[in-house]
Amino acid sequence: MTTIPVRILHPRHGIHEPTGGTPARTAGSVRRTTTIDMLRPDGFDRPMHLVGHGRDLRTFGPGDDRRNIRVLGEATVFARVDFAAGRELREITSGPARPALAGLVGHSVASGFRARLDALDPTLIAENDLLHLLLDDLPGASLVSGHAYSAAAQDARDGPQAPGSDVPRTPPMRQGDYRYVTDLCAGFATGGTIMNEVEAFGRSPVVTGPVAPSLARPGDPLAWHDIPPLPPRGMRRARRVDVRLHDRGALAHVDALFRDSYVLPEGVETVIHEYTVTAEVDTTTSTFLSCEATPRALPFVECPAAAASATRLAGMPLAGLRPHVRRAFTGTSTCTHLNDTLRALEDIPALLAPLRAG
Repeated sequence: MTTIPVRILHPRHGIHEPTGGTPARTAGSVRRTTTIDMLRPDGFDRPMHLVGHGRDLRTFGPGDDRRNIRVLGEATVFARVDFAAGRELREITSGPARPALAGLVGHSVASGFRARLDALDPTLIAENDLLHLLLDDLPGASLVSGHAYSAAAQDARDGPQAPGSDVPRTPPMRQGDYRYVTDLCAGFATGGTIMNEVEAFGRSPVVTGPVAPSLARPGDPLAWHDIPPLPPRGMRRARRVDVRLHDRGALAHVDALFRDSYVLPEGVETVIHEYTVTAEVDTTTSTFLSCEATPRALPFVECPAAAASATRLAGMPLAGLRPHVRRAFTGTSTCTHLNDTLRALEDIPALLAPLRAG
């Protein structure tokens, strides 16, 4: 039996209502699942490994009969990133292989990464959008991986390290380009929890998220692609998008989940960020009829208000959604992690295509 460690919750922590399990796959649907693991097998003073996997799965009929499913696509990414050197990319490989990705090595997996990716391999999003999603997600995953450093430093300040931990008392790194930008999003609002503590103590408060319920669905080993267990101090970004047609194909229903998690030194996984999103899409015009986000687990009390920004997608076309969200969803009414979730919905037409083809 796992012993859950006693952790002092930050007095201004955000909502703690994470999702447990995963909805049943329905006949006539496509499910996309992706994960990016943030690992430090060689310690905090060595480059981080980002390990991404993704799968698109079509379900034709009920039950777990494998004759009722078809794998539409799979993709993998491995990246070695020096977080302390401004998140510099040292190595990258992918499946399917994309030789152009070599041009990303030596550059930062931060601001400008996505533009550089599109310039190096402009056909990627059209040819293999599942791989594109994993690559597009690397900047966000590498940024949020800074939580592991902050948590390690907090543990060191609070007292003796956990037995067997390889985390030094003072992690030997600088924050690189992990800056605290005032009014970047709801969580970084002027006068809010994060910015007040940065001003008072020179560092951000450490997120004290809830224990992460498993996303597995009992009796359905196909609910997600194969996902290995996370080691202590490991982090994971997990995404799920389900799409299905209804009203004779005129409408599409979308159900999505996004979660960032972190494993405590004791081996207990906790949630750092989590949203669920539902949307209705007019398939004849490829526009949103509605979109709603529900905050499930967020760092601080200011964060959940950003969920309302998702409703602004109503009436918007899916085409060009990524640049639109980057351009228009800024400031304290938004959340950078929710924005990433909304941007990924541009792939909905690709997920619907096999359903509309019959």
